[in-house]
Amino acid sequence: MLNQKYYGYGTAPSVIRELFAYGLEQAKIVGKDKVYDYSLGNPSIPAPAKVNDTIKKLVDEESSILLHGYSMAPGFESTREAIAANLRKRFNTNAKASELFMTCGCAPALISVACALTSEPDDNFVVIAPYFPEYNVFFKAGGGKVRRVAPDIPDFQINLEALEETVNHDTVAVVINSPNNPSGVIYTKETLEKIAAVLKKKSVKYGHPIYIVADEPYRELVYGDAKVTFIPEVYDDTIVCYSWSKSLSLPGERIGYVYVPEKCANGQALYATIAGAAREIGSVCPPTLIQRVVEECVDCEPDLLAYDENRNDLYNGLTEMGYECAKPDGAFYLFMKAPNGDDMAFSEAAKLEENILIVPGTGFGCPGYIRLAYCVSNKTIKDSMPGFKRLIEKYGK
Repeated sequence: MLNQKYYGYGTAPSVIRELFAYGLEQAKIVGKDKVYDYSLGNPSIPAPAKVNDTIKKLVDEESSILLHGYSMAPGFESTREAIAANLRKRFNTNAKASELFMTCGCAPALISVACALTSEPDDNFVVIAPYFPEYNVFFKAGGGKVRRVAPDIPDFQINLEALEETVNHDTVAVVINSPNNPSGVIYTKETLEKIAAVLKKKSVKYGHPIYIVADEPYRELVYGDAKVTFIPEVYDDTIVCYSWSKSLSLPGERIGYVYVPEKCANGQALYATIAGAAREIGSVCPPTLIQRVVEECVDCEPDLLAYDENRNDLYNGLTEMGYECAKPDGAFYLFMKAPNGDDMAFSEAAKLEENILIVPGTGFGCPGYIRLAYCVSNKTIKDSMPGFKRLIEKYGK
């Protein structure tokens, strides 16, 4: 017999991937420049020059066994110390190498945490809509459950009253993703402090810690004067999951970490349990070469000028036509209200009538909205504007 849970995961459709695949096929028919693909959050700006220079230097100067052999299970201590030093420099934290566990990207980091925190069948993780659809898979990995907080429309902060009602005796963690995928919204420090107050009260009431799992792959993608609060500064029981997929445009290299501050409740035991979970899912000894690259490039910052230009051109262009959008302060997503109220139908109409590929918000726990990934060429944005205008004129009445 095959495992039916995994069979279900393997055969379940992905709207994002289906749109992307459709775009590739349609480009063969009408030309790539006539397909306006906002489906996939794949970074379009190049990695900083230092990244490629470091790869070349390491390949030229190091022996192959040092570059392509195994590291220790949690990653090189020198790499973890470089990351800890970066965190100490930037945030109010006393991060240590011993608190960091390197993973093959952020997804395995989240899955390892989910497995580590799940010990009973009724254990649950609270996610806040809109949220990354894969949370439905990641946080059930250890046998737990997912409970959802409805979206705070139209600002997409967090409905604190709904959060307090959703967190119960069996809640082991609340998942926070800021800057947020799919809205691009950054949760304010005030919002996070209020969440911390709720969870402190609930932890006392139920007699066990309720952690925050901070999913932070977009931490460095911030525009203007916006600020991203480092959540361990406002809540001790925070576990940080991170990757360089977005900040250094390295999604294909699959490199990230889990940070478990010692001040976390049961910190050392929690770290060991996450390490054990990572061992079970095979996310240990991350790729050696890219660990070494991260070690030397951890202080590099992304050049966000192209994303910022896209953000402003897309937001201004759509809102001037009458679309309702949450103004994104981070990441590279814009969340737009479907003008006809039906995100599935509007996404399909945009695809078939205008070759505009946009993702329905239903999969993000927020029906009635549409996600646009603006990590595309600026030409794509400008060329797609007439199509968006025709769509709102037809469906926005």
